[in-house]
Amino acid sequence: MSHDDVTVLLADDHHLVRSGLAGLVDGAEGLRVVGQAADGAEAVERVAELEPDVVLMDLSMPVLDGVEATRRIVAARPETHVVVLTSFSDQRRVADALAAGAVGYLLKDCDPRDLVAAVRSAAQGHAPLDPRVARALLPSASTSPADGLSARERQVLRLLGQGMANKQIGRALGISERTVKVHVGHVFRQLGVSDRTSAALWGKEHLAED
Repeated sequence: MSHDDVTVLLADDHHLVRSGLAGLVDGAEGLRVVGQAADGAEAVERVAELEPDVVLMDLSMPVLDGVEATRRIVAARPETHVVVLTSFSDQRRVADALAAGAVGYLLKDCDPRDLVAAVRSAAQGHAPLDPRVARALLPSASTSPADGLSARERQVLRLLGQGMANKQIGRALGISERTVKVHVGHVFRQLGVSDRTSAALWGKEHLAED
């Protein structure tokens, strides 16, 4: 076990699910389960106490549901990445969880390898989304994901489309690199993409219409 291991907290009200996940995560190289929670309130407490890198969060839990627990965790400790792991892929739930600050959204019947990859990916600051969930997020004809972007985020997206790194974007807009990173993260979540290339392509196709 190394100090560089990605530390993971499991939040699910089913003991069987938690023990299955614990076996899977602990069995993966570079990942380590540091704690478990049986409801949302316990998850919030355990995150404060254990400061994990990633939380695998169920949505339907007693006491406090996963969406509200995610909101509180992200507000209290933004460096902990919450990945929702649930049976539901309907648009409203997905949107609520991502709006609460979850960086990723997986379905419980996903391939175990995808789950392990998603935990690693979230720990590196990416946004792992199950393809079936991404489809649920595709905009209906009446709204565009860009509607949820602020003017500043649109600027960031345009510069990102020009191939600029975060540092260059920060210089161009007169903001810190850290602030750029926050904007880029929100742009990714809003568009349902997980990398700069996809975001840049989306921006080139859609922002020209502004």
